[in-house]
Amino acid sequence: MVGEDMPENQRVSAAQAMRQATEQLAELLGRRPESVSALRPTDDGWQAEVEVLELERVPETTSVMASYEVALDPAGQLLAYKRGRRYTRAQIDRNEGSRS
Repeated sequence: MVGEDMPENQRVSAAQAMRQATEQLAELLGRRPESVSALRPTDDGWQAEVEVLELERVPETTSVMASYEVALDPAGQLLAYKRGRRYTRAQIDRNEGSRS
């Protein structure tokens, strides 16, 4: 797995962190993430927001999605995750600009 032989003070690249976040979250949830909507480095590694299809419906625009907050260590290993908001696929955030 990525990061096993990595020096302690080195972090994986952003692309590697995104792959690790989606792969490890899929393994835990049993559902394949659809996208990474945010990724940022932190003092302790990486923080990602990963979008997952939770409930498939017809039409597809009514399917239920969930945003998961994922914490990774510098080597890209998942430390924790938490489900945030749930929403329909067609839903648009009205106040995206006010997010921090």
